[in-house]
Amino acid sequence: MTQEQIYEEEFKIKKEKSIVREVLSWFGSNIKFLLVPGSRLEELTLRELEFERSKSKRKFIRRFKSFLTIIGIILIFVIVSLAVLAPWISPGTFIEANGIYYNEWGPPNDVNPLGKTSFGRDVLTRLIWGARSSLTIALPAITFSVLFGVIIGVISAYYGGWVDSIIMRIMDIFLAFPGLILAMVFIAIWGQEIQFIMLAWGILGIPYYSRLIRGNVLQARKLPYIEAAKVSGAGNLRIMFKHILPNVIQPIIISFTFDIGGIILSLAGLAFLGFSDPRMIEWGNDIAEARLHLYDAPWASLWPGFIILITVLGFMLLGDGLRDALDPKLKNL
Repeated sequence: MTQEQIYEEEFKIKKEKSIVREVLSWFGSNIKFLLVPGSRLEELTLRELEFERSKSKRKFIRRFKSFLTIIGIILIFVIVSLAVLAPWISPGTFIEANGIYYNEWGPPNDVNPLGKTSFGRDVLTRLIWGARSSLTIALPAITFSVLFGVIIGVISAYYGGWVDSIIMRIMDIFLAFPGLILAMVFIAIWGQEIQFIMLAWGILGIPYYSRLIRGNVLQARKLPYIEAAKVSGAGNLRIMFKHILPNVIQPIIISFTFDIGGIILSLAGLAFLGFSDPRMIEWGNDIAEARLHLYDAPWASLWPGFIILITVLGFMLLGDGLRDALDPKLKNL
């Protein structure tokens, strides 16, 4: 064996001893991490934070795994399935659900498992078709409110001054009136067609969303990155809707989900008071017709009320889950 080979063997032995010494040293210095549950290493904690920054979407999805949020998603899935698949899963067609038959307010039986309502109409059929009516009104109405409310709120807060004062005073006038009463006035003037009901609720939601987004924009427009965008020559529209809006939109997303259930509940209230399209199958209208038959036909009002409950509850639980997932103050809870 040459002298060079001897040096190589000695170097390998020293290297192996050094590795063993480092491993034993690591075990000795981190014995608490190995034996005590819940203890953490600073190095691993820093690596975890870096990983979460690069994989933030995974953490966002993980926040939806709470029990109540999953229940909300399941309830919404059921209602949306009823609305989309109504022609295939409903015992009768839309025309049959609005037909006139004998044995009105009939009890549950093999043909009508949930009983009958006025004019002998099947309760189950009207529940399924009513899901489509509720979502058809609620989703376009709240989308209209969010779209115009956000645009108005961002413009008002960004420009400030007399523009902000005039726009906000107009919004305050709308907010000063009870929403249900104002909706009844609009529907009484325009008519009880479905498009006017959607338009009435869409207009009434604009002041709320403009107010909600305005406060966040007032804070964001003073941040350094907005000043940098102005210095770089970005126009006002670009700053408002590309730089500011994406960073302040989280409360709108959360409120959007919450308010879908609120609009469905308000539509049921309007229908109960008689302000609904008579051609439309609506849960609130069924409750209004059955309110005088609570003793001899309780099923006619019980089931529409129950499905309103689970629909509103589903959207509320989903909104609660969205709030927990998007709110940075809750990210460590």
